Amino acid sequence: MSSLPEVDGFILKYRSPSCGMKDIKVYSGSAKATAVSKTAGFFGGAVVKSFPDLAVEDEGRLRNFNIREHFLTKLYALAGFREMQNAGSVSDLIQFHTENKLLLAAHSQKESKILGNIAANRESLDFADQARLYRKHLAEALKRPPRYTSKANMLMHALGYFSEVLSIDEKANFLRNIERFKERRLPFSALLAVLQSWIARFGEEYLRNQTLFEPFPEELIELCRDTQCEWSGSELFEGREAARGPQKS
Repeated sequence: MSSLPEVDGFILKYRSPSCGMKDIKVYSGSAKATAVSKTAGFFGGAVVKSFPDLAVEDEGRLRNFNIREHFLTKLYALAGFREMQNAGSVSDLIQFHTENKLLLAAHSQKESKILGNIAANRESLDFADQARLYRKHLAEALKRPPRYTSKANMLMHALGYFSEVLSIDEKANFLRNIERFKERRLPFSALLAVLQSWIARFGEEYLRNQTLFEPFPEELIELCRDTQCEWSGSELFEGREAARGPQKS
């Protein structure tokens, strides 16, 4: 593992004896028998142990919309930070935090505040120490997918940027749609599209540059099919069944 170049994540083979992340059957012998236990694959287990803070998933679980979205979001955020860190500039770190502020707050309010304090560098750390500390808390912030309530809070926060320029009906309609999102009746992307139209209409530059609106390249987004839709995997999105494998379609 130490010979690897800089990496931001791994996609492992689903239920592979060598590369699987979990649920690999272990047998007591070579003859046909019932599995005696389950474990991680040889390589897959080593990856999870050696790189606990990276974006790591298996190809089977990535068929679920919410797991795939979280994996890609984390992967590109870590890659973006690595590129910023290699540039070695305090101003670049501040810009990185500014552009990811809503995305990070949607994942973890607690870690977002810690990251803000690190970016402000009130302890006057040198850049290397500041970046290492930021990287640690960035991985912690992105450890789990954001909850619906947290994403709804970010939508409310973004709405505040337009409170003085929207009509009463526009604001009321957006608030109703936030409730529909919380009830799993409207996808998050639909509300982001509305916000993006207001960004273009009113020239809101701060929001325009937020990674919340495009945390990974648009070409990686797949139109949902059956159980791959955002709302069909809501229980995974809330983290209650994160250990389950992909559902059959």
